[in-house]
Amino acid sequence: MAVNAKKIAVFVLVVFVLYVIITDPAKAADYVQIGFEGISDAAKAIGDFMTWVANGGK
Repeated sequence: MAVNAKKIAVFVLVVFVLYVIITDPAKAADYVQIGFEGISDAAKAIGDFMTWVANGGK
């Protein structure tokens, strides 16, 4: 039962993404840019934390 729910959720998500891309490509590009900026910010924060730890927490 849980597997079927997971498959349905993935299918709905894929259909929604395709719908957004087809109906408004500019907005879809904005969403992708926002996503990559979030990933970049998270990677920078992890790097800053690791640098802080390597410096002995100073």
